[in-house]
Amino acid sequence: MTGPDVDRPPLVLASASPRRLEILARLGFAPDRIDPADIDETPAATELPRLLAARLARSKAAAVAERAPEALVLSADTVVGVGRRILGKPADEAEARRFLQLLSGRRHRVYTGVCLLAPGGVRRERLVTTILAFQRLTEDQITAYLASGEWRGCAGGYSIQGRAEAFVRSLSGSHSNVVGLPMFETAQLLRGVGWLRP
Repeated sequence: MTGPDVDRPPLVLASASPRRLEILARLGFAPDRIDPADIDETPAATELPRLLAARLARSKAAAVAERAPEALVLSADTVVGVGRRILGKPADEAEARRFLQLLSGRRHRVYTGVCLLAPGGVRRERLVTTILAFQRLTEDQITAYLASGEWRGCAGGYSIQGRAEAFVRSLSGSHSNVVGLPMFETAQLLRGVGWLRP
C-alpha cells in the first residue's frame, strides 16, 4: 500500500476513538478531520447485535456527511453480542461486572459495521464478525480487571488490546475488528473508491 492519492477528497473519520485512529495509522495515514457523530445509539426493540452495528455505522456516516458533503466519510460501530443479547458500553462498574460474568467461560461475537460515504451519496459498507471464547473468570480476576479501568467506554466491558487479551482462550476472525476497526476490510473499502492506491 502506497498511501492516498493526491487528488482525493478529504477523509473525515466520524469517530473520536483513539483505537480507530491507531488502526488507520497502521495503514499509513491519518484522517484529514475527525468529526464524531452524535446520534442516538439505543437499540431498536428486538434488534439483533449485527444489525445494530451496521445501522449505527450507516447512521453515523450520514450524520457527518450532512456537515461535510465534499468529504469521504468513514464511520464504524462495534457491538458485542451474546446470542441475541447486545452488550454495549457499560454505564458503570456494576454493569461492566455483569457483562464480564456473562462472558466468562463462553463464546461471544464482536460485530463491527464499517461505512464509507463518498461525495454524491455513494455508500459502501462491510459488516465484520469475530468469534471469541473467554476462559472461565474468577471473581478475583473480574475485580482486578475492573480496577484497571480498561472497561470504560468499551463495548462488552473489555478492551482486547489491554489486560483482557489474557482472558481470550480462542479467537476466530479479525483481531483489529475487536479493537474497533477491521483493518483489511477498511483498506479494501478505501481502495475501492480510489482513495488508496493498490
